Amino acid sequence: MNLNDLHTMYDFTGRTVVITGGAGVLGGEMACALAGCNANVAIMDRDPALADRLKVRLESTAGKAMVVFGDVLKKETLAAAAGAVLREFGSIDALINAAGGNNPQATAGPTQQFFDVPEEGIRRAADLNLLGTIFPSQVFGKHFAERKQGNILNIASMAGFRPLTRVFAYSAAKAAVANFTQWLAVYMAQEFSPEIRVNAIAPGFFLTEQNRFLLTEKETGALTPRGKKILDHTPMARFGEPDDLLGTMVWLLSPASRFVTGIVVPVDGGFSAYGGV
Repeated sequence: MNLNDLHTMYDFTGRTVVITGGAGVLGGEMACALAGCNANVAIMDRDPALADRLKVRLESTAGKAMVVFGDVLKKETLAAAAGAVLREFGSIDALINAAGGNNPQATAGPTQQFFDVPEEGIRRAADLNLLGTIFPSQVFGKHFAERKQGNILNIASMAGFRPLTRVFAYSAAKAAVANFTQWLAVYMAQEFSPEIRVNAIAPGFFLTEQNRFLLTEKETGALTPRGKKILDHTPMARFGEPDDLLGTMVWLLSPASRFVTGIVVPVDGGFSAYGGV
């Protein structure tokens, strides 16, 4: 392999990537990065207006982008989104399942014991993270099966490796996402084509709008006790930033990882490697 071959591997010209939750913080960074690699990017979200903040960044890239409505828990909307993407770009080459997140109602803590967590909150967290990965994989995975090629990248979590206090439903669902990633990788390769790959990224602790004020004080920006515990167990001693995921994402979607399927890659600043001593 020469240097030109390596450059070509990371050129996504002519390839189309669909990103669920694509208007979110992490999904939005992925969309802009892929458009910068010349990809056609379909930002799918249940609130498409959230993608407006990305418009200027996307217009400055070489790739093309579209925004499409899709609710990961409603398969009919996913099918409609797939049709719209195919009409716009002609094919779909990859799916990133970036939709997810915790539900405050599914959190056990000082004001709500585990025994009293409402069923609705548990179902919302479990469904969004697990079914919200499975359903898009069914809809878009069928397209890959028919083409005999494709790539699915799931977003798992460090919470799936080491259950986090309080967020039990989210942790359990993300552990299931990691397991599902391995199952689907084997199924697609054996039943349809070894050219269909399925992998996942497991982010560590990233500051997002959802958790910012659980980890840092709103008034001062100082660490909360929970935030300090996390950094004390993160050898790199910082929270992740959205662009920390991009190198792993591009590698797993590119031909550079063509012999890689069924893995879950931690991007966590060493959190999963540290035993505490």
